[in-house]
Amino acid sequence: MSMSDVPVLTRPVGSLLDLIGKTPMVEVTRIDTGPCRLFLKLESQNPGGSIKDRIALSMIEAAENAGWLKPGGTIVEATAGNTGLALTLVGKQKGYKVLLVIPDKMSKEKIQHLRAMGADVRLTRSDVPHGHPEYYTDMAERLAQQIPGGYFVNQFANDANSEAHFKTTGPEIFEQMEGQVDAFVAGIGSGGTITGIARYLKAQGSHAQIILADPVGSALAGLINEGVAGPDGSYSVEGIGQNFMPETADPDLIDKAYSIPDSEAIATVRDLLLKEGILAGSSSGTLIATALRWCREQTEPKRVVTFVCDTGAKYLSKVYNDAWLADQGLTQRELHGDLSDLITRKYANGDVVVIGPDDTLDTAFKRMKGDGVSQLPVIQDGRLVGILDESDIVHIMNTDEITRKERFAKPVSSAMTRDLDTLQVTESLDALIPIFDRDRVAIVLDGETFVGLIARTDLINHLSLNR
Repeated sequence: MSMSDVPVLTRPVGSLLDLIGKTPMVEVTRIDTGPCRLFLKLESQNPGGSIKDRIALSMIEAAENAGWLKPGGTIVEATAGNTGLALTLVGKQKGYKVLLVIPDKMSKEKIQHLRAMGADVRLTRSDVPHGHPEYYTDMAERLAQQIPGGYFVNQFANDANSEAHFKTTGPEIFEQMEGQVDAFVAGIGSGGTITGIARYLKAQGSHAQIILADPVGSALAGLINEGVAGPDGSYSVEGIGQNFMPETADPDLIDKAYSIPDSEAIATVRDLLLKEGILAGSSSGTLIATALRWCREQTEPKRVVTFVCDTGAKYLSKVYNDAWLADQGLTQRELHGDLSDLITRKYANGDVVVIGPDDTLDTAFKRMKGDGVSQLPVIQDGRLVGILDESDIVHIMNTDEITRKERFAKPVSSAMTRDLDTLQVTESLDALIPIFDRDRVAIVLDGETFVGLIARTDLINHLSLNR
C-alpha cells in the first residue's frame, strides 16, 4: 500500500472527544489462524488509548441528560484502570472532578497516567470478593454517597455502557466487515462490550457465534458453559474477568466461553508484537488467544473479529518485563536446585542496577530512588568490589566535618561495605538463612563473577511458586 492509498482526515476536529470511535480494523496475517481469517479492531487508537473511551462519553452524557451529573459535580467510579482513564479524559474536558477507586494489582503506568490527568485515585485491595467493604465497587458507591454532587457511574449496571457499543462499535464492525462476521470474541469486565455488540449483530440478522474470552480464575466461563461459577482465583490480566455476572451483561447472548491462563494470554500478546508489530495490553492477549483457539478448531473458513482493547504501553513494567514475568511464575524456567533458581534479575543480562566506586553518593542515591532499590552492587572493571545501601549513605550524612553538599559529592568507595556476604551460585537454599538472620542481602557469585542479589522476598517468592 502506498501513502496515497491511506485515508486521511481532511479537517481538524473541535475537541479530542470527537476522535472517539471509528477505529481501524487490521487482519492478522503472520500468526497461524487455522482455516479462518482473524481481524482485530484497534480500539487502542482511541484518544484515551482504549475501548473504554466509548462508554465514558456515553455514560457521562446520559447522566448529564438525566440531571444526575451537574456542573461542578464529581464523577466517582470503580475501575480496573482503562474506564478510569476514559472517564478522566471525558470528565476533565467537560469540567468535572473525577474520583476513582482502583484495585491495587493495576499497573503503575495506569495509576501514574490517571494522577497526571488530575484524577483522585484511591487504591483498594484486589484480593477481596464482591460484598466486602474494601471491594472496589462497594467502596466507590460508598464514597459517591458521601461526596456532595457525587455521581456513581457504576459501569457494571449502567445501560449507557452497552448502548455505546450498540450504537457505535457494533455498526462499525458490521460496516468494516461488510456484514460478514462468523464469530465475535470479547471479554467481560463490566459486560457492556459483548452485550451491546452481540445485540447489534443479532438485530442485523447475523448468525455470528458470540464467544466469551475469560481469564482462568474468573467465574464467568463456568457460568456460561456449565451454568455454575468456576473456581474463584487470582489472575494477572487486567480489565476483564469477574467473580459475579455484571448486571450489564446478558449471558443468554453468549454461545461459548474459553478460560485462558495468564501465561497463554501473555505469550499471545507478546507474539502479536513480534509478528504483527502491534503493542497490545494484557486483556487483548486473552481475547486473541481465545479467538485463535476457536479459529484452529474450525474445519472450514470463517471470518472472526476481536479487539486490541488497549495499548500495551500501559503494561511495559509487567507483560513486557521478563523479570516481572519470572517473579510471577508466568514463564517456564529450568530449575537447577541451587541459588540460580532464585535470581530473576541477573547482572549479565543488564537487569541489576549497579554503581561504580568513583561515582558520587548523590549519583548513587538518585539511582536508588529512580529505580526503586535500596542497595546497589559496586562494580569496578566488571568485578564486584562492594555494596552500598541506604544505611551507608545515612551514616555518611551524619558526619559533621563537611557540608551536606560535600557529603553527597563524596565517592561511593568512601561509604560502601567491603565485608560482603557472598555465596557461590551452586550452594543450596539453606545457605541463605544465616545471611538473612543478619539482616543482609545475599550476594551470589559464579567463581569470581557477580551473578545477582537474593533478598528474603526472592526466597519466599521461590518457595511460593514451587510448592
